[in-house]
Amino acid sequence: MDYKKTAQEILNHVGGSKNIISAAHCATRLRLVIADNKKADKGALENVDGVKGVFEASGQLQIILGTGTVNKVFDQFIEIAGVTASSKAEAKEAAVQKQNWFMRAIKLLGDIFVPIIPAIVASGFLMGIMNSLDFMNTNNFIHIDTTSSLYVFANLFSNTAYTFLQILIAFSAAKAFGANPYLGAVIGMITINPALQNAYTVATEGVKATQSVFFGLYQIDMVGYQGHVIPIIIAVWLMSVIEKKLHKVVPEVLDLFVTPLVSVFVTGYLTLAAIGPVFVWAENAILNCIQWLLTLPLGLGSLVMGGLYAPTVVTGIHQMYAAIDLGQLAQYGVTYWLPLASAANVAQGAAALAVAVKSKDKKIKALALPSSLSAFMGITEPAIFGVNLRFFKPFIAGCIGGGCGALYASIVHLGAKGTGVTGIFGILLCLNQPVQYLIEMAIAVGVAFAVSFILYKDKKEDIKEQAEAVIPAEELPVSQAEAVTEETLGSPVSGKVVPTSEISDATFAEEILGTTVAVEPEAAELVAPCDGTILSIYDTGHAVCMTTPSGGELLIHAGIDTVKMEGRGFTKCVADGDYVHAGDVLLKMDLDAIRKEGYETTTMMILTNADDYDVEKTSANEVSCGEKLMVLQKKRENI
Repeated sequence: MDYKKTAQEILNHVGGSKNIISAAHCATRLRLVIADNKKADKGALENVDGVKGVFEASGQLQIILGTGTVNKVFDQFIEIAGVTASSKAEAKEAAVQKQNWFMRAIKLLGDIFVPIIPAIVASGFLMGIMNSLDFMNTNNFIHIDTTSSLYVFANLFSNTAYTFLQILIAFSAAKAFGANPYLGAVIGMITINPALQNAYTVATEGVKATQSVFFGLYQIDMVGYQGHVIPIIIAVWLMSVIEKKLHKVVPEVLDLFVTPLVSVFVTGYLTLAAIGPVFVWAENAILNCIQWLLTLPLGLGSLVMGGLYAPTVVTGIHQMYAAIDLGQLAQYGVTYWLPLASAANVAQGAAALAVAVKSKDKKIKALALPSSLSAFMGITEPAIFGVNLRFFKPFIAGCIGGGCGALYASIVHLGAKGTGVTGIFGILLCLNQPVQYLIEMAIAVGVAFAVSFILYKDKKEDIKEQAEAVIPAEELPVSQAEAVTEETLGSPVSGKVVPTSEISDATFAEEILGTTVAVEPEAAELVAPCDGTILSIYDTGHAVCMTTPSGGELLIHAGIDTVKMEGRGFTKCVADGDYVHAGDVLLKMDLDAIRKEGYETTTMMILTNADDYDVEKTSANEVSCGEKLMVLQKKRENI
């Protein structure tokens, strides 16, 4: 591959150097922030040699090149374009600054809610399970000892995250606003202080106490903010402004005493006296509007919202939906929004699955199938950006399926007891209505798959080009006919072979990056599985990319999530561009250090351009260093 030529063509098709704001890359993608998106020709970019896909996300134009290749193309790109390499964080920040105020606000909501989703999911799942057990116990399907410690503790744990949700939100919001997160947590505590009447009791008990504020100007209800989201975020934003101003003007010797005291007191007073009452009203108005839409006659509102959900994922607006879920849970006891999101997500997965089934292009199949499975689990970005939007008609099919599933959910009043998880596992939040949830999923999947299957067609010109590429062997030049077509790759480490399906990381287990073999190592040295050239060895030393004599592209990855060790426990023994022989040491790893930090040592070898080969994996249960682990047979059309 001519990396310089690929880089030049990419630069030409994104509008030239003057259109580049920022350039960075990750393990597989070139990430560009460009000034004018209209100058980028995505169709032309997809046809550039080496480019495996193009999509826009989070204000970045992301060009998929693959492991190893992206490093070489990126080096050539920044040299030709005359731009400075940026880190991924810098590129993201540049992308944010390029967005309008509305999209920046949406991103901010995502920054606040995404970190607390695991806590919400844990409580939501447990609440769903407990509600289902109570239902079955009440109706004599099963008998549960409600005095046992298991039941009592589980019941106690189930609503804890929601009981103290305002503290979690305030802590996370303070971090997002650049304020002291512990002061933010105090603001959250103030809003649900036990001295205030619990907001959930007002409907049955009425307001028990009021208080005059601003020197008797008016009265406020002394009621807490349980179940509310927007007032907390606004209050913490105000606190962050006050805190930052005080840090600038208060002498350093007094800063520790004055700044926290004034920030908390002023913010707390203004929150209870003004911010809370105003924004509770605004939040309730928004929730009532959404609920009105979802309850329109014949479910028409849900039909529209279910159809439009996926487009909001494309724009990033979906980051705000956690606030809707939490608001509905507080106001109605369930969220009607999460089932709608589930229908939309699995529908996009079904549309991508139809592409995988119908397409005759092996490259498209290899991308569409794992993307669809990811969407069924609730993660839709691979299916939407990698497949459906690329061919557009499957995306429309997914929107239609999502709308139909949401329509049914509205008709049967399907609600979830928690939030944070959609797709297949979302049923755990709907155990009070499991049959209705399954029917909703079936409708969304069935409609989206059928419509996508009917609409999608491989491009005829692409099929023609593939057919013309299969040249009889006798017509090949002698130099090509005699090239390496089969090779055996030895194991980079000695140890026990781990079945691919048992790898704990889904990316490797589902072979998303390519054909994968794994070994649980017994030795600390990782060696070259064959002769070849080192494309790149990661700065952290945990992974190596290399090419084989036949053109195979290998990623050898030591351990799982070991990139987070930031180089601790790894010693690099080769450098980018080195030519190595089978058995040469590539890196050394401290297995005890890896395990001590809580990471698995399972080592993977991945053939990232597996579409070019027929691959045979070893059937052995254990392998020695250098012993056969994988046999590559280059496909005839790729010789």
